[in-house]
Amino acid sequence: MRVGFIGLGSQGGPMARRIVGAGHPTTLWARRPATLEPFAGTGAAVAASPAELAAASDLVCVCVVDDAGVREVVAGEKGVLAGAAEGATIAVHSTVHPDTCRRLADEAGTLGVAVIDAPVSGGGPAADAGRLLVMAGGEPETVERCRPVFAAFADPVVHTGPLGSGQVAKLLNNLLFSANLATAATALGLGRALGVDAAGLAEVVSRGSGASFALDRVASGGGTLDRIAAHAGGLLRKDVGLIAGIAGAAGAEPGAVLDAADAALGLMGHKR
Repeated sequence: MRVGFIGLGSQGGPMARRIVGAGHPTTLWARRPATLEPFAGTGAAVAASPAELAAASDLVCVCVVDDAGVREVVAGEKGVLAGAAEGATIAVHSTVHPDTCRRLADEAGTLGVAVIDAPVSGGGPAADAGRLLVMAGGEPETVERCRPVFAAFADPVVHTGPLGSGQVAKLLNNLLFSANLATAATALGLGRALGVDAAGLAEVVSRGSGASFALDRVASGGGTLDRIAAHAGGLLRKDVGLIAGIAGAAGAEPGAVLDAADAALGLMGHKR
């Protein structure tokens, strides 16, 4: 399968390198020439535009930051849809609103192009190791067609249901992670107030029934959310806001998880 990759940042770059390393003919496009430098000598081609990339690809992977970026590279002037051939597939690896993927699918469908949403979790180190988690929403046969490419950088690849369900699953994951940050940070803070060594408490809880990935992140940051806020606070605010809006539109009551996530955003100085 010929693969095009757009979005060569801290997560997308390692994903693309794994695809190239797995032997898939790969074409790249990037706004920032510096992100292409690690691919010099790899055999990956470089396109002058997303449209040119799409014309050389059976599968186009998009891993840019937000909804506006996804729409621009896919449906904008000289975007992917301007060059994609009938039968091609677009995989949206960005974490965006599921409606963004559904609208793009409607536009792409008129050209005979399929769209799946396939957000990822794990970050650059997991991508480097081929251990990202992919949450894929879309037609089962389309997801299966893409699975050999995703397997270059991900394990597992989970089909979550129809188009948009991958985004909902990713947003729910980030909502719960945010909520867990609040409970972990405040539990460690309460321990300090009650005279328990924070590092010792973190070790105890990490080996007990209260263990969580969020607790490990808080503990490694010295027991506060400051470090997490600096590099992920804005993204978590975006994701919590998206899932809160989706729940509201569906008339679904988020319950305690949203309250706790909002508390985490407040502690990080990134109120929703």
